[in-house]
Amino acid sequence: MDLIQSYDEEEAVASSPESSPPRMLKAKSSAPEVDDTALALTVANVNRSKSKPIDPTQHVVLFNPTHEQMWAPIYGPAHPYAKDGIAQGMRNHKLGSVEDASIGSFGFDEQYNTFHKYGYAADPSGMHYVGDVEALKQNDGLSVYNIPQSEQKRRKIEKNKEEREGEEKKEEIEPEAENPATEAWLMKNRKSPWSRKKEVVQGELTEEQKKYAEDHAKKKEEKGQQGEAKGEHYADKSTFHGKEEKDYQGRSWIEAPKDAKANNDHCYIPKRLVHTWSGHTKGVSAIRFFPKQGHLLLSAGMDCKVKIWDVYNSGKCMRTYMGHAKAVRDICFSNDGSKFLTAGYDKNIKYWDTETGQVISTFSTGKIPYVVKLNPDDDKQNILLAGMSDKKIVQWDINTGEITQEYDQHLGAVNTITFVDNNRRFVTSSDDKSLRVWEFGIPVVIKYISEPHMHSMPSISVHPNGNWLAAQSLDNQILIYSTRERFQLNKKKRFAGHIVAGYACQVNFSPDGRFVMSGDGEGKCWFWDWKSCKVFRTLKCHNGVCIGAEWHPLEQSKVATCGWDGLIKYWD
Repeated sequence: MDLIQSYDEEEAVASSPESSPPRMLKAKSSAPEVDDTALALTVANVNRSKSKPIDPTQHVVLFNPTHEQMWAPIYGPAHPYAKDGIAQGMRNHKLGSVEDASIGSFGFDEQYNTFHKYGYAADPSGMHYVGDVEALKQNDGLSVYNIPQSEQKRRKIEKNKEEREGEEKKEEIEPEAENPATEAWLMKNRKSPWSRKKEVVQGELTEEQKKYAEDHAKKKEEKGQQGEAKGEHYADKSTFHGKEEKDYQGRSWIEAPKDAKANNDHCYIPKRLVHTWSGHTKGVSAIRFFPKQGHLLLSAGMDCKVKIWDVYNSGKCMRTYMGHAKAVRDICFSNDGSKFLTAGYDKNIKYWDTETGQVISTFSTGKIPYVVKLNPDDDKQNILLAGMSDKKIVQWDINTGEITQEYDQHLGAVNTITFVDNNRRFVTSSDDKSLRVWEFGIPVVIKYISEPHMHSMPSISVHPNGNWLAAQSLDNQILIYSTRERFQLNKKKRFAGHIVAGYACQVNFSPDGRFVMSGDGEGKCWFWDWKSCKVFRTLKCHNGVCIGAEWHPLEQSKVATCGWDGLIKYWD
């Protein structure tokens, strides 16, 4: 009621004309009084935090931060992540955060060296210089790296002048320098361990000196020739293992049995093992049947020995030939079998008498012979050809012991020599992956066969009809070449299936020419049909590499194989 009364009084007063101007009433709230101190503090904190960057130690943000706050740099020296107050993510240097300057390293070096030399340098802004202003004016603002050509010439002239003056001073001191007791002489003749030898101008030799020089050169040449010509020396020995060298009729042990004749012209593939010869202590590198008869088998071993075995009767070793200091690489019978050649890694070629075991002669060029061959003509059995490791084919006359010809065209070690065309020509293969055909006695290549797809051919054999060559290619195939004028590759005939990559496995033909035969790197002996080029049979012959395979010249179904397991096996 009091409120209403007071309101009416005030209204009456306000309505009177003489009353004062109207006054605003004081606002009053009907809500209960509440202590709003805590609320005011909270609002104040929020307003303040909106202007501060976000604390990275906080796990909860109680307001929506602005973009500037989120990307603002972190301030304060006592940052929890680094001792120097810089967050680890902002550090790009051991000393903290380093910014790139607006000056390159070359420009810095230039101004640095200019300041140290002349006493002034350009400000990085490029607007003005700092340092010695007088020196700047005097040098016209030059730096150490852009000296004008005139200045360079002047300095060069001054330097030359100083050098000349120094030489003149030395000449003045010269008489003193001639005395070995003085320090000047010691300084002049002092020699640095790194100094080069002074070139001494050679005067004319006296007669005595000339004579001595000639004798010395002659001795040196003789010594070199002796060293080259002789391979490793080894005492030649031979041991006979049979009962007696001659029988009751006086016939030699190397003579063929009278009843040894070819039964049939038709050849058959062997099926079973008949005999094993085990006399070599290391691998066997080559085998050869006695020519025409095949009653003896010659073998070359890596144990430096050559052995000859009886094939028809006892099957035992008849004689051992010891004359090489290293492994024997190749062997070759003469036409009648009374003599044979051996080539060893001791750089020697030896010519043996088969019956007595004596060395008739020894040949060497100081290089390793990889293949040896006698000329197959009966009237040229004294001519020896050897393919050497120094890319040459050397021809000797066995009677005189002299080198009569050298065939030097290959670019790699010579691997094979094969006579063709009635022995008027011969084909050679080499590590240079080529075949070369030569006219016998003329050191000029008449046919050169080399294709990009060709591989090295370490073994070549002639077909019994003389028209074809079988070449063992190291890309696991046997290729056939014609022996006619053009020596063309027969693309229709190709024998494959065996693995010979890396091994010089011998390739051979059956005496009737119906089958092709080869060893391989896995110890197998492969037989192919000549007409169809299909694999006819494979025999597991050796543990390791089957390096050699020879068909018996008379007994049509018998084959001998040799391997790196040291065994020679006879198959029927």
